[in-house]
Amino acid sequence: MNRKTGMTRELGLLLVLSTLWGASYTFIKIGVETIPPVTLVAARTLIAGLLLFAVIRWRGLKLPRDRQTWTYFLVQACLNSVLPFTLIAWAERMTDAGLAAILNSTTPIFAFLITALITRHEALTGRKLFGVTAGLIGTALIMGVGALASIGQALSAQLAIVAATVSYAGAAVFGRNFRGLDPIMPAAGSLLSGAVILIPTSIAVDHPWTLSPSLYSILALLALAVFSTALAFVIYFRLVQTLGSVGATAQAYLRVPIAVAIGMLFLGETLSSTAGLGLACVMAGVIAMTLPPRKRTQEAV
Repeated sequence: MNRKTGMTRELGLLLVLSTLWGASYTFIKIGVETIPPVTLVAARTLIAGLLLFAVIRWRGLKLPRDRQTWTYFLVQACLNSVLPFTLIAWAERMTDAGLAAILNSTTPIFAFLITALITRHEALTGRKLFGVTAGLIGTALIMGVGALASIGQALSAQLAIVAATVSYAGAAVFGRNFRGLDPIMPAAGSLLSGAVILIPTSIAVDHPWTLSPSLYSILALLALAVFSTALAFVIYFRLVQTLGSVGATAQAYLRVPIAVAIGMLFLGETLSSTAGLGLACVMAGVIAMTLPPRKRTQEAV
C-alpha cells in the first residue's frame, strides 16, 4: 500500500515537472523576442538560484562547503543549465517550437544509451527499451508527421537542440552523484554556479544595460525562472533519486502533449489528427520507464 502511494506521488511529481518544462518553450519564445539568449539564460539562472538560496536559509539549512560537492555543482550546471538553456534559447529564434519539442524529447534515448554503454549504473530492461521507443513514436504522432518537414531548413539551430538534448541526458546520469542530499541543494548549487559562468558572458556579449526588453518578455523571464527553473529543478533532483536517471527523463515525453496543449490555448496552434494515438504511446512509454520491477516472492522452504 505504501509502495503504491509512494509511486503515485512520484508519478504526480513527474507530471508537474513535465508541465513546468512544457510551458518553458512558450516562455523562452516570448522572452527571446526582446532579450538576447545569453542574457535571458543568465537572468533565469540567477533569479532561480537566489530564490532557492533564500528558501534554504528560510528553512535553516546551509549549502555544502566542501570543494568536491561544488565541483559537482559546477559540472551539473554546465550539463543541465548553462549549455542546454543557452542552445535552446538561441535555437528558438530560428526554429519552430513544435520541432524543438520533438528534438528535445529524445532525452530519454540518450540517457538510455549513456547508461547502457558507459555508466551502467542502472539495470536496463527490455521494458525500459520499450518505453523509450514507444515514447519517441508517441511524441512524433502528437506533434504530427508534418512537423518534421522543416528538418534541415535551419540545420544549425536543430543541431543545437540535439546537443542540448544530449547535455540534458548527461545531466540526468550525472545527477546520481547527489544521492542523499536534499534535492534543493543541487538545484540551488548548480543554478548559482551556472549564474557565475553566464553573468560575465552576458555582460561581455550583450551589454544588458543597453537593452529595452518588453513587459511580456520580462514576465516570461520571471515565470521561466520561478516556475520552470527553481521549482522544476527541486522536483527534478528528487525524481533522479527516486525514479533513476532514465525514469526521470520520461518527463521529456510527457511535456510534449502539455506543450501542444499550451500552444493550442495561447498560440492558436492546431492538434494533429494522430494526437490521440500518440498520447496513448507516450503514456505507455512513461509507465514502462518509471514503474519499479516487481519483487520476486520467495517460496517457503
